[in-house]
This record gives sequence, C-alpha cells and structure tokens, in this order.
Amino acid sequence: MTNMPAAWRGFLFAARFLTRWPLPDPGMPTADQLRLEMGRAALFYPLVGLLLGASLAAVSWLLAAAPTLAAAALLLILWVWSTGALHLDGLADCADAWVGGLGSRERTFDILKDPHSGAMGVVALILILIAKLACVAALLEQGTAPLVLLGLPALARAQVLALALTTPYARVDGMGAAMRTHLPRRAGWLVLLLTWVLAVTLVLYGLGAIGLVLLLPALLVFWRWRASLVQRLGGYTGDGAGALVEMTEIALLFSAALAT
Repeated sequence: MTNMPAAWRGFLFAARFLTRWPLPDPGMPTADQLRLEMGRAALFYPLVGLLLGASLAAVSWLLAAAPTLAAAALLLILWVWSTGALHLDGLADCADAWVGGLGSRERTFDILKDPHSGAMGVVALILILIAKLACVAALLEQGTAPLVLLGLPALARAQVLALALTTPYARVDGMGAAMRTHLPRRAGWLVLLLTWVLAVTLVLYGLGAIGLVLLLPALLVFWRWRASLVQRLGGYTGDGAGALVEMTEIALLFSAALAT
C-alpha cells in the first residue's frame, strides 16, 4: 500500500476521514507524512461529497414509490451513518461553545475541547435533524430529491476547502493547521472552481436558470460563518468546519424544498 499513487492515497485519506465506508487502509505514515497527506486529502473532499451524494440520489430514486416519511427517514439514517455524524458533532460543539463562551475566545476554546454535549448542542442536533427530515420529505414529494441530493454534499464539503484556502487556522498545531499548511493552493482553487461549475451545471440541467438562486445560501452561509469564526476564534477549527458543512446542507435543503 505504501507504493500506491499519491492521488489514490489522498482520496483514501479523505474518504476514510469523512465517511464510514469500508475502503482500503492506505497505511499509517510518519507524523510528517501524515501532515502532508492531510493537505493533499483536502483536495478530494468535494469528490467524497459527490460520491456520498450519488449514493443518496440512487437510494432516493429506488424509494420513489415508498411512503414519503419512511423514505425520508431511511435517507437521513443513511446520510448520518455514512458520515459517522462527524459534522453533526462539530455543529453541536460549536452551538455549545458559541452560547456558553460568552464572547470569550479562551472560554469558547475550552468548551470546544470538552467531549461532553451541553443543552445548546443537543437542541441544535434535534432541530437540524428534524429540518433535514422535513426537507428531504418535501423533495421526495416534488420529485427533485435525486438531483438535489446528488450535488449538495459535494458543495457542502467544498466549503471546507474554501475555508482552508481563505482563513487562518485558529490554533498553531493540530490536523487542521497541517491541512492548511500542506494544502496545494493552486490545485485547491481549481477543485473549488470545478465543484461550483458542476453544481451550476446540475442546477441548470434540472431546474433551469431560476434554479441558480438556490445556490446563493451556500455563499451566504460561508461568508457569515467565516466572519463569526474569525471574530470569535481568530480563524477556523475542525469543529467550525464541520458546523459549516451542516449549515450549508440545511440551507441548501431549505432553499430547494421551498423554491422547487
């Protein structure tokens, strides 16, 4: 496995980090090599999202004749299981930290490090899961679920790549700092551009020019959450990146469900 191509290793690191899929183990590198691999792996985050979206789209198509709520529940369970609730954990931690941190950078960091969930984190998880269930059910009824679910996870994970390209890491060490330091920036911008081109193409093909409005929430969420991360922490963290994924997904789901 150590002689495998660098691109394949990068994809495996990204997919094994972002999902629970039973993929080959690329092997345990040294500490320095691991930092380098995490930077390369970030380039494949949108691709992992696209593959996740393809699996959700395929299942939504297979469940087209099933009762709407039951199909929506199965899709949501598959969605959460596939990601290992990784991004939901980040959202819950940030909800606790932003409320309990009382505007203090040090206090916010302390809460982010706490492995326990507080009331605000639990409320955030309940609300976002209810909202996702309702939106997926609406998309199933409208017949647009396969199209929306195909591209949505890729766009949400591209937000993490955009965050690493445009925002300093809030700590001096950690895997997030290594990812940003070793991320190939030119390739990163190219991947980000290709992801948005794909998203626009899917929307134009499925919904027409008016559907481009549905992509605006992703930009608005990125702009507002990035500003909040910089103001509160001085940069992003892993939990902040995970929260961005969840907020992007729910914003796009609401936008698609309400407008299509």
